[in-house]
Amino acid sequence: VTVKGFRMFPGRGSFRGSRGASFSQILRKNIPATTESYEPLATLNHPSKGVFNQQRESTFERGEFRNMICYAAKPTVSPKVLIDKYTQGETHAVSLLHQLAQVLQFHLEIKETVTTGNIQGFYFAFCVMIDGVKYKTGMGITKKEARLKAAQLALPELLPTLESLNYVLPEASERKSSVNLQIPQAVKDQLTKLMNSHPEFSACAGTTAAFIIQTSTGCEVVALGTGNFNTKETASMSGRIVHDSHAVVTARRSLMRFLYRHLLMFFSKTANLTEKSIFQQNSSSGLLSLKNGITLHLYVNQLPKGAAIPSKLRLNPLSISAWQVNNEISLHLSVEGKVFSVFSSSFDQSASKVVSMSATDKLTQWQVLGYQGALLSHFIEPVYVQSILIGDIDCSDIRGMKISVSQRVEGITSQLPMFYCMMRPYISLVPSVATNSADKCQLTYGINWSEGDSSVEVVDGLEGKTVEQSPFKSGPALASRLCKAAMLHRFKLVAKEAQRQDLLATSSYKEAKRMAKPYQEAKNVLKAFLLQQGFGSWLVKLSFSDNFSM
Repeated sequence: VTVKGFRMFPGRGSFRGSRGASFSQILRKNIPATTESYEPLATLNHPSKGVFNQQRESTFERGEFRNMICYAAKPTVSPKVLIDKYTQGETHAVSLLHQLAQVLQFHLEIKETVTTGNIQGFYFAFCVMIDGVKYKTGMGITKKEARLKAAQLALPELLPTLESLNYVLPEASERKSSVNLQIPQAVKDQLTKLMNSHPEFSACAGTTAAFIIQTSTGCEVVALGTGNFNTKETASMSGRIVHDSHAVVTARRSLMRFLYRHLLMFFSKTANLTEKSIFQQNSSSGLLSLKNGITLHLYVNQLPKGAAIPSKLRLNPLSISAWQVNNEISLHLSVEGKVFSVFSSSFDQSASKVVSMSATDKLTQWQVLGYQGALLSHFIEPVYVQSILIGDIDCSDIRGMKISVSQRVEGITSQLPMFYCMMRPYISLVPSVATNSADKCQLTYGINWSEGDSSVEVVDGLEGKTVEQSPFKSGPALASRLCKAAMLHRFKLVAKEAQRQDLLATSSYKEAKRMAKPYQEAKNVLKAFLLQQGFGSWLVKLSFSDNFSM
C-alpha cells in the first residue's frame, strides 16, 4: 500500500520489525531463559477486539506482521524465586534483570554509554536504565562483558528496593494505583491554590496540564500550564512571541524554567543550594542527571490534540486503509486551535501565519528527545516522563494516545545517539482535576506557573503575549516569561555560572541550539524515522524565527 509516496506495507512477503527481527523472533528474545515458571504463550490479544481468530494467530506465528501490540499470558513466578536462583548461581545478572522486568512490568534498557575516568585501552561501557533511572556504568573488553558488569552493578541497588514489594506479583493497575490517585490530587491541590488566589481566571483551569516530580516522600507539582491555541500573529523575529500556547506545551516550557532554576542552584557557590538541586553530576558523561529516586510524570486534563483523538482505528494490517493511516495516526499540524493531518488536502499551510506540530506529536518527540529541549541538553542528560495521566472526563479510549506516543516510534532507540532512547510511558485515565468552563471570554487565555513563582502569568494564546490584567508581567512590552528570548536569557545565566565560555560566545538562539549536536542528531533521526514509517513529514520552521540574540 502506498500513501502519498510513502510505502506503508509491502504487498507480499513478511512484515519485519523496525530492527529487522520477525515478530516471533522478538517474542523469543523477550522470553527469559528460565521458561518453565511461565504460562505458555497460548494466545495473542488484540488491543481492542480480544483474542485473534485461528487464522490470524497462525499468521503471527509466522512472524508476518510488525508494530502490533501483543500481550503474553501473565507470568506466575514470584520475584523471590528468580532472585534466589540468581544468588544460587543458576542464572546470571542480565537474565535476572530481563525476568524481573517481565514479572514486575518495568521498562528495562541496557544502553551503551561512555567509559568513566581515565581508562587506558579500548573498553566498552554500558549502563542499566530502569523506568528512566540510570545505574552505574559497567565496562569490559567486549560488549557482552560490559553488559554483564552493568547488570551486576545495578542489582545491588535495585534488589533492596524490591523488598518493599514483599515479592508480591503485582497487577499493572495495582502497581500504578497510588500514582493514579496521588498525582491528580497533587495537581488539584496546586490548581485550587492558584485559582483561589486569582479566581478571575478560573475559566482557564479546564485545559490544565502539569508536570509532577515523585520521590520517596511523595508528589510535588513543579510546572503547570493551561491553554488551547496557537498565535494568529506572524512568526516573531525577536523571540518575544509565544507561538504555541496549548496546555501541555505551556506546562513543558514552565518545566524548562524549573530545570533552569535548579541548574542555577547546582552551579551556585552555596553548598546548601547545590544540595537542594534535583541534579547530580554524572562522571561518565560530564552532564548532569536527575538524582536517583526522582521520577517525572505528566498530567493532562484534556486528551491532547492530534493523532491521539479517539477513533475507530484498529491496528490490524489486514483491514487498515490508507485513509485511516493518513488521517488518524499520521503527524498533525495545529493552526489557531484546529488540527489537520499532514496529508490533509483541506489545509493550505502557505495561507496560515503560524503553524506548529500537534500536542500529541510533540509528546511523541519529547518521549524520544527528552523534555529539556536543545539548550538545556548542553548541561543535562535527556529528561523523560515515566507516566502520562489523562483526566479527560469525555475520554474513555486512550488507545490512540498509546499508539501515537509509543508505537509510532517503536524500535528507534538503536538509531539514536548516546543517552537518548524511546521512553515508553505508562498511560492511563485518571480522575479529572477541573471541569471545562463555558466562559467564552477567556477561551484564548492560558496561565503558566512553575515551582518558585510567586504568582501566575496569563497569556493570550492568539496574541502570544501577556495580558494587561495578568498578576505577573515581565515588562511593558508584555513578552511572556515563556518566550524564546526569556529562555535564551536563562541559558546564558546558567552558562555563566557553569563557566561555559563556548556557550557564552554563541551569537544567537539558533546557534546555541545547533551547538547541541547529539540533540540535533537525535531530532534528525526521529524525523527521518517517522517519515520512513509513513507518518508524514515534520514541520520545517521558518529559518529567521530563531536568529535573534540577547
